[in-house]
Amino acid sequence: MKLVRFGTAGKEKPGLIDAAGKLRDLSKHVKDFDGAAISPAALAKIAKLKTDSLPLVKGKPRMGCPVAKVGKFIAIGLNFYDHAEESGMAVPKEPVVFMKTINCIQGPNDNVMLPKGSVKTDWEVELGIVIGTRARYVTQKAATDYVAGYCLINDVSEREYQLERGPQWDKGKGCDTFGPIGPWLATKDDLADIHKCAMWLDVNGVRMQTGTTKKMIFNVPKIVSYLSTFMTLEPGDIITTGTPPGVGLGMKPPKYLKAGDVMTLGIEGLGEQRQLVVPFKL
Repeated sequence: MKLVRFGTAGKEKPGLIDAAGKLRDLSKHVKDFDGAAISPAALAKIAKLKTDSLPLVKGKPRMGCPVAKVGKFIAIGLNFYDHAEESGMAVPKEPVVFMKTINCIQGPNDNVMLPKGSVKTDWEVELGIVIGTRARYVTQKAATDYVAGYCLINDVSEREYQLERGPQWDKGKGCDTFGPIGPWLATKDDLADIHKCAMWLDVNGVRMQTGTTKKMIFNVPKIVSYLSTFMTLEPGDIITTGTPPGVGLGMKPPKYLKAGDVMTLGIEGLGEQRQLVVPFKL
């Protein structure tokens, strides 16, 4: 299933994308897609609904983040061999973990705002993992049992804040609008193999990133199992899992976003995003 939240920011309704690519309204069956609504039992109930009987949504409404009330937005850094190389950083022996702020989360096509005075804002197409069941000290073998599904994320980053303002990456990762997520949450059964998905990102129509999830250093089971030994993962938590090569930081000379730029990105089976970069505004 492809589960979505659509409508005005803060007033989104739950829906799904049917087999024909049409948007259907689920609000008579589900209040919202928070952690409780994406448990295995809740998803099984939705799967039993007759899709063609659900109301069609007219027009092209705004898409929001497909998960409501996200508790934690966790990120894994340097998780592609070739991205670590282009960044001039050593390949990690264990996952590099940092956090993105909850209030940076937004819809997949909402504008991305440059932070005040920023000159090093960068792009990162990434696979997102959505937790569906509370996870503590889970094994790699069982890890995907705790996953509700997957989504597309742009891990927008301010490199000066991240790398030149002290050792904590979080400062460059959680600025307002730095977490576009969606358009949909794809349940596990909707994807044949999450580790064989093509991924890409363009800036102003020029291809910057081309990659595949099969080149991740730490795969989905490893990431979920690893994180569950350091923190309890709750339903609705989102984990963004690293980016392939082609970020602005790795170019010679480096290339960064400016107001008026347009980012488009996608992952096979997880849809596409489009963001206009806009100047800072309080």
